[in-house]
Amino acid sequence: MKIIDRIRNTDRFLSLEFFPPKEREQWPRFFGQVDRLAGLDPLFVSVTYGAGGTFQDNTLEIAADVHRRFGLETMAHLTCVGAKKKGIAEYLDRLRDAGINNILALRGDMPGGGGTDVWKEFRHASNLVEFVKEGWPEIGVATACYPDAHPESPSIDDDLRWTCHKFNAGSDFAVTQLFFDVRRYRDLVRRLESRGIRNPIVPGVLPVLNMQSLNRILALCGANIPLKLYLELQEANESGGDKAVRRKGIEIARRQIKELLELGAPGIHLYSLNNADVCLDILTDLPELDG
Repeated sequence: MKIIDRIRNTDRFLSLEFFPPKEREQWPRFFGQVDRLAGLDPLFVSVTYGAGGTFQDNTLEIAADVHRRFGLETMAHLTCVGAKKKGIAEYLDRLRDAGINNILALRGDMPGGGGTDVWKEFRHASNLVEFVKEGWPEIGVATACYPDAHPESPSIDDDLRWTCHKFNAGSDFAVTQLFFDVRRYRDLVRRLESRGIRNPIVPGVLPVLNMQSLNRILALCGANIPLKLYLELQEANESGGDKAVRRKGIEIARRQIKELLELGAPGIHLYSLNNADVCLDILTDLPELDG
């Protein structure tokens, strides 16, 4: 079933993102985390994809197992980096044969060292969207969007132009990159609506667990954090280290979810960090997501 049809038939929802462990010996623990979170009844879960297809087979096998073992609607990430039509076609067939009927089409992060040769027959996520829609119409296609604008975009307007292009190419809905200022999500939705885009925009929420990871994430993805929130986390770090930052990060994520749903977000996509304890701490007794 296409995820967009599930979204249209619910008032609000939770979805989760997992990343495949690199080493197979880590898989039992990973599936243990998935098992605990399956009880939250997420509308769908997504499984990330190694840069340049490095862990492509892991993504396929884990996505298939998550779908088969836990009965979860699963969306596999797919990137343009190093991709050719023949390889993508074979991969889409394998996904479909495994019961995976949804993908998240991404350009993908530039591998270390860069170079234009990483772009083969797909340069933009919209190219992937068009390719899938033409050859595999039964597969649902989502894309990403950026409340803070993509780090490579020269302006917010340019970033919005590319986001609209992905929807015009056939994207069913979008999941946002992580962000911390709820107003950025509100503004993104309004700007897209002013350009005629009314597809669901699902906000992605990432819990902060320590200051080191926060600073690394901010540097990598270009997201901004309101000074007030950063000072809250910094104060927690100074008073109690990582444990205190984790508690504050969970508090901030809960607050963010409530504010996003009050703004009318169709649901919440929680970056799980493959950590059931953190997700359950955020979501337990959160009535806003009971519906």
